[in-house]
Amino acid sequence: MSLQPVILSGGAGTRLWPLSREAHPKQFLPLVGDRSLLQATVRRLDGLADPGVGRAIPLAAPIVVCNEQHRFLVVDQLAAEGRKAAAVILEPAGRNTAPALTLAALAAVADGGDPVLIAMPADHVIADAAAFRSAVAIGYRLAQAGAVVTFGIVPDAPATGFGYLRKGEALPDSFRLAAFVEKPDEQTARRYLDSGAYLWNSGIFVLRAQHWLDLIGRYRPDILEACRLAHGAGARDLDFFRPDAEHFRSCPSESIDYAVMEPYAAQEGADARVIPLDAGWSDVGAWASLWEVSSHDAAGNAIHGDVYTHDAHGNLLNAQHRLVAAVGVKDLVVVETADAVLVADKARAQDVKMVTDFLKLAGRSESRYHRCVHRPWGTYEPVDSGDRFQVKRITVKPGASLSLQMHHHRAEHWIVVRGTARVTRGEDVFLLSENESTYIPIGVSHRLENPGVIPLEIVEVQSGPYLGEDDIVRFEDRYRRDSKDT
Repeated sequence: MSLQPVILSGGAGTRLWPLSREAHPKQFLPLVGDRSLLQATVRRLDGLADPGVGRAIPLAAPIVVCNEQHRFLVVDQLAAEGRKAAAVILEPAGRNTAPALTLAALAAVADGGDPVLIAMPADHVIADAAAFRSAVAIGYRLAQAGAVVTFGIVPDAPATGFGYLRKGEALPDSFRLAAFVEKPDEQTARRYLDSGAYLWNSGIFVLRAQHWLDLIGRYRPDILEACRLAHGAGARDLDFFRPDAEHFRSCPSESIDYAVMEPYAAQEGADARVIPLDAGWSDVGAWASLWEVSSHDAAGNAIHGDVYTHDAHGNLLNAQHRLVAAVGVKDLVVVETADAVLVADKARAQDVKMVTDFLKLAGRSESRYHRCVHRPWGTYEPVDSGDRFQVKRITVKPGASLSLQMHHHRAEHWIVVRGTARVTRGEDVFLLSENESTYIPIGVSHRLENPGVIPLEIVEVQSGPYLGEDDIVRFEDRYRRDSKDT
C-alpha cells in the first residue's frame, strides 16, 4: 500500500508580512535554509523506510491542494526540485482543511486504489527530518491496520498559541488519542506542560483515503456531498485540476480537527492514535516563531542579509535589499523589503496582522503583492513612475511567453538588456537582441517571448493616460488566463 503525501497549501501567512503576502505567502519563501517551506515539505519524506520490514515505503508523487492564484508558484517550485505532482487541486475559495483533504482523498481513490494519506501543511518547519520519517513510518503501519493517526509535538514551553492533544492509554509506538483541547491560557498551558500528558497539535494526519471519506461522510455528510459534486463536475486545466466552483463554494468551511478528529476520538472503540514527535517542529506562525527556529549569533540575533549590529541582543533582523544597522536595541523584529519596512517588538509579533488588515481596508497593494511580482512566465518589477509614465524591469523565463494582448490606454517601449526577444507586433514577428528596442503603439496587439536558453530581461517604458494592470485584453494565452487572472 503506497503512502500518498497530501500537501495543504492554502495559507496566507499574514503574520509574516512584509515577507509573506497574499500573492506570495510564506510557504513559497526560503525562511529557513535555501529551499522554500513548500519545497522542504515535499522533500521531507525522501528516504522513508519501514524499519520493521527493512525496506522503503512506496511513496507516491504528492497531491497539492492550493489557492488557484498560487498554482503556477506550486508547479514552478516543484519543478525546481525536479518533482511533479500527482495532482494540483485548485480551490476556488478557501474552505479550510477538511474540504481540502476530502478533495485530495477523492482524487486518490479515483483509480480504484486506497493509499494511506499523510496530510501535511506546506508551511511548517521540521528541523530533524530523520525523526519525522521514523514517526511517519510508525503512523503508516498503524494506518494500514485501520487507525487514524496524528502527531503530537512534545512541548518545550507553556505555549498559548497552539491547540493541545491529551494522551490516553499507552500503546506500542503510540498513545490512544484521548481528546483535542482548545488553546489554553498561560496558567492552564503551564499545567499541561507540567503534567506530561499533553502534546501540541501539529495538524499532520495519517489514515487511509477511503477511511477518511467514510469518516467525513459519517460526521459531516454535507462536506462530503459538496466535495463529491465539485470533484465530479471538475475538469483538467494544463497541470491542474479545477473542482466545480459553484459546488465547492457551497461547501461548509471546517478544519480536519473539528469535522472528524474530535468526534472520532470521543467515540467509544475508535482507533485514534497520537505519536509524540520531538523533531524541531514549528508552524512559523509569527516572526517570534521564526526567530526561535533560526540560527543566532553570540548576542542571540537571528540575521539574514546585509546587517550590521552593535550592542544589539535577541533581535530578528532581515534585510532583503539594503543595509540594516541595529544599535543598542533588544528583542525587536526588523524586516526590510523593497517597498516596506516592519519594526515590531518581538513579544508583539502576532499583532502584525493588524498591519495587513489596515492595508486591505486602505486598498493598498502592499498586502497582496511584493514590489517584484511573479507571473507564470517570469517576473516584473516597477523601477520608476510619474505622471503618464511608468518604467518596469521584466524577466521572462527561457521558453516562456506573455499573452498575445492589447492595451486601450498605454503605449510601450521595450529595450532588451539581456537575452533574445521574439516580438509579435500586429502582423509582424521579429527578433530583438541586447541593446535593441521596439515600440508598441496603443491599441496594437503584441506578444513578448523568450526563445532562448537564458532569462530574457527587458526594460519596459509605459506611457499614456492610464497605466493600471487591468488595462489588458488577452487574445491568446498558453496559461489560459483571462484579463482578471494573474
